[in-house]
Order: sequence, then C-alpha cells, then structure tokens
Amino acid sequence: MSKLGLDQGVVASCRAAAAQIAAQVAEEISSKTTVSVERTIARLLGIDGANALEVPLPNVLIDHVRDRRELDRGIAYWLGNALLADEARSPQQIAEAVDAGEMNLCELPRASEAAIRARVMGECEGRLEEISARMQERRELRERLGESPPPLRYVLTATGNVYEDVVHGLAVAEAGGDIVAVIRSTAQSLLDYVPYGPTTEGYGGTFATQENFRIMRAALDEWSKANGRYVRLSSFCSGLCMPEIAVMGAIEGYDNMVNDALYGILYRDINPVRGLIDQRASRTINGYFGVVINTGEDNYLRTADAVSAAPSVTASQFINRELARDCGVPDQQIALGDAFEIDMPVPNSLLLEWAQAQLTRELFPECPVKYMPPTRHMDGNLFRTHACDSLFNLVTIATGQGIQTIGVPTEGIFTPHVHDRVIGLQNTNYVFDAARDLGEEIEFKRGGIVQTRAQEVLAGAHALLQRIAEQGLFAALGEGVFGDVQRDAAAGRGAEGIVEVAEGYFNPLSELMRGAPSGV
Repeated sequence: MSKLGLDQGVVASCRAAAAQIAAQVAEEISSKTTVSVERTIARLLGIDGANALEVPLPNVLIDHVRDRRELDRGIAYWLGNALLADEARSPQQIAEAVDAGEMNLCELPRASEAAIRARVMGECEGRLEEISARMQERRELRERLGESPPPLRYVLTATGNVYEDVVHGLAVAEAGGDIVAVIRSTAQSLLDYVPYGPTTEGYGGTFATQENFRIMRAALDEWSKANGRYVRLSSFCSGLCMPEIAVMGAIEGYDNMVNDALYGILYRDINPVRGLIDQRASRTINGYFGVVINTGEDNYLRTADAVSAAPSVTASQFINRELARDCGVPDQQIALGDAFEIDMPVPNSLLLEWAQAQLTRELFPECPVKYMPPTRHMDGNLFRTHACDSLFNLVTIATGQGIQTIGVPTEGIFTPHVHDRVIGLQNTNYVFDAARDLGEEIEFKRGGIVQTRAQEVLAGAHALLQRIAEQGLFAALGEGVFGDVQRDAAAGRGAEGIVEVAEGYFNPLSELMRGAPSGV
C-alpha cells in the first residue's frame, strides 16, 4: 500500500501520457538513421581497429558510403552485398580493403535484396549468439560469487589513465564498493567517433575505448574471483556515439551503462533528433544483453531549483521509462535517476527530499532507481558535505533505492582522490548498517509534510506530462521544460549525422533485438 496516499488514477494517467509521448517520438524518428547507428551495425558485425591516421575503421566505412550519397540504404545492405561478392572476405577484411582504396562498396555488382538481407542477417545472428554466450557466462559468474544487497554502492573513478583507474577500481572494491564507474574524459560525448586502444591521458576522466573497457573488466573480474564477491562495472554510452559504446560494453561484459540522450541534448547541446535516434539503438542493445541503464534526471536539479523543478524530474522519469520499455528494456534494467539536491538551509529540506525519494520508489517499484548525492550546493566545507551525505545515506536506505552514487566529502573542492571515496564509502556503510530496516518501521502522517509534498509533485508531473503529450517532446524541449534549458529540434551538434532512410533500408540490429527476450 502507498505510504504517500497517492491517487492511483493520477498515476495511471501519467503512465498513459508518457506512453503517448514515447509513441510520438518513435514515429517522428522512424524514417531516420544516423552515422553512429550505422557504425554500430559495423561494430556488431565485428569491424574494429583504426587506420594509420587513427581513424576508426567503422568511421572509414560509413564515411566511404556516405560520401557517395548511398548511406540511406544502410551499411548492412552494402556489407551484405560485399560479403556475397567475395565469400572469403570477412566484414573486417572488407573494411580494411575499403580503407586501403582497394574496394568501392557502391560499385560492386548488386545481388538481390533478398540475398543481401539473408546474408547479413545470418552474419549478425552469429555475432549476437557469440556476445550473448559471453554475457550468459557473466550472469552465471555474478550469481555464483554473489553481490551485496541493494542499495548497490556506485563509486566513480576519474583519473584520465586507464591503468590508474584499475588501481582506483580495486581500492573501491576493497573498501566495499559494488559498482565501479569510470567517468569519461571531458567532452568525449562531443566526439563523433570512438578512440581506439588504451589511453593514459584524459581530462576529468578516461576515454571510453573498447581496450580500456577490456582492461578494467579483466582487473575487476580477477579481484571478484579472488575475493568471492562480484563487483559490477559501468561506463557512459551518452553523446554522439551512444549505440557504439553500448555494443562495446556488451562485447566486454559491462553490467551498467549511463544511457540518457536528454543529458546530451540539454547539457552538451546535441541535436535532439540525433540524440533520441541514437538512444533508441543503444537502449535496444542494452536491453537485449541484460545491461542495466542509468538515466540522468538528477542533472536537472543542477541547473534548476530542486524544490520547484521536482515535478519535471518525475515527469521525465515516466517518459524515460516508457522510452526504455519501447526498446525492450524491462523495469529491472531501468535505473531511473533521482537526486538529493535541495539546499540544506531550506526548512524541512530533509522531509522534502524524503518525500521525493519515496515518491520515486512507489511510482517505479520494479526499477532499481539510481540515487545521486548532494553536489550542487557543496561549498568546500568538507565537514558540512560529510554531514549532508549522512542525511542522503539515511534517505537512501530508508526509501529502498536500488543504486546509490556515494557522496564524497571533498566533492566541492576538487575531483576526489581515492582515499576520499573510501571515506565516503565508510559513511555509507555506517548509515546503511545502522538504519537497514528503518523504512519498514516508518509510516507518514496523513496530510503531513511528506505526503503533501509527494502529492503536489505528482500533480505537477501529471500536468506537465499532459502538456508534453499534447505538444510533443521535441516542442517541449524547445520550451525548456527540463533543467530550464531550451533546445531546438533543428539545431545542435551532430545534426549533420542524421540520414533519411530510403525504401528498402533495413537495420539488422533493431530487427533481431527489439522485442526479443532480455538477458537480464
């Protein structure tokens, strides 16, 4: 039963409006693909590596076809035709031949569309089976070693050097962390390619590359097996290469991925249409391989007032859940974002935060909500920060959040060192142990501050969802409904990477994955 006395009719209406919004988005982007989606298909078919100029081969291949104005048929068509033209060549060898100038995909003799489709679909099915088998082995490892009970403690590393990230990740595991998340280098989300190979220089984080993924995964797997506790690994498939990073993460066995186009749209000025097309492909991949996605509603409260903007957070959670479910992602893999960001001097801020956290848990009971610590109002006073994080930890455990990004005392001073993160983990562990069953012991006063606040936020979210459903998400983004940031659907970075598809276009990724049983 609801502790907040929520009107279930209003909740149902919110869900219906969110489903309508998601359907509108799907319809508006259905006739388009992007260069990143097409590069993802190339990667799914096994194409990897970079040329002498360090241009990734998936980029070489897609640019080759696009420069000839033939990408509207989809890279799958051209690769399938090339595979039929020379059965001895693999997709990787075809990409290398194109890069060497030895092959022009668009000038090869054309096989029938039926033959091309059958050939490339068979190739894709083989690759999916191979990746799925490895993910199944990972699920079995996770079940055999076991994990901590939720909330899972999610800890960030941000050194810029993948080998230092390994050291930090292992320290996090030793201190009791459950998920290691490697922050990407600043502005990687604006690169329209994925760097290749291991990297040792990055500002504010480490470049997301497949080799870096492999290095981190191997190190944490070794620790997990030696210590009898599975530690999850997370990265960020956001920005202009969302679906490519999703495939790379699946290949290397990542457990979680931050996956939210709205973050890139609002805070990196990525074109809204491009972002939502790429998100659809990336979430389809995450859903199929059992990867938990983290959404980014918490970020709205860093640019908008946390008290007045709360309804927009809840509305976005409804929309994000429907967009994910439309890609085949089940609730158990949708870690919706929320944050503890009301400034502490606000009277009864703890009760207001408790109301928001409890509201999210009741609205999305099967989703492992990812709860974020207070950061916006941290002023360099590490004692105040530590006290705020203690309250955040208390609300986290009392409301049963699924994933918790730990608060760190030096958050407002610099990018925290690993020992600062260990102190944050110690605080989290202390509060979690001390208040493990607190939520089961609490009922809220009828008509009191917590119930009233939750009901007000839900009513505001309902009104906002109705408005967005009426005008459409793209128009609403232009009005700045989320985070007080306005974004025009015709503007933004990456718009030139959108491609209108031709008749006969097909995407084996979406055809084979969408609607298929999840590997959760």
